[in-house]
Amino acid sequence: MALRDAVYGAAVGDALGVPFEFKERGSFSCTGMVGFGTHYQPAGTWSDDTALLLATCASIKAQGGRVDAADIRLNFEDWFYDGAFAIDGNVFDVGNATSAAITRGIGCGSVNSNGNGSLMRIAPLAYTHADDDSIRAVSAITHAHQISTDACVRFVHILRNPDLAAQAELPEDIEHIPSDGFVAHTLQAALWCFTHTSTYRDCVLAAVNMGSDTDTTACIAGTLAGEVYGYDAIPDEWLSTLRGKDIIESCLFI
Repeated sequence: MALRDAVYGAAVGDALGVPFEFKERGSFSCTGMVGFGTHYQPAGTWSDDTALLLATCASIKAQGGRVDAADIRLNFEDWFYDGAFAIDGNVFDVGNATSAAITRGIGCGSVNSNGNGSLMRIAPLAYTHADDDSIRAVSAITHAHQISTDACVRFVHILRNPDLAAQAELPEDIEHIPSDGFVAHTLQAALWCFTHTSTYRDCVLAAVNMGSDTDTTACIAGTLAGEVYGYDAIPDEWLSTLRGKDIIESCLFI
């Protein structure tokens, strides 16, 4: 297990998906890293997904490997209000529950607040000694409903033991896999992409081409593919285009 592999896997997947977010499946074809598109960002720009993942990493690093939900929340506030952990300090594509939770100071616990905003950033906890209660507490900074906290626990367990991905009950037909922002759908879509491909490249491209919440599906799929296939499996042209590598390196805690 290597944190660096997973984080770069997440960031590259995120950046691949940013230009295509909200586009309907089948209406486009992502074959590589491009710029502009939906959010009009330069090629290689990752979104809130990676920024919050790095904010989590930075807290764990500052705390000497300890997971402190209150400290992580402070980093989220620095990101939201001041652009910390964001490329060029540019905060964009913030989810409704994440925005509400940060401004109100309490995680959203409604059943209608089960977007994928905590799942996309939970991966660093797989590289700590965090137990399930700690994972749930970090999810609950923004997404406190059990559906979200359960998804985060499950994903951390899969990162710690990727063989568990093969045990997921998934439809065989991609047309039966939604790729919207609902956390359970996002995890299912990411696992489908991972279990139906055999390389990092194919996994994240499959995730982006699912359409809709392209950056987050590819971020989560890329996290797992990066973990399993390693940093060296990420195409060189994508890594060279990726922006914000200095931010990533400054936040890694192992």
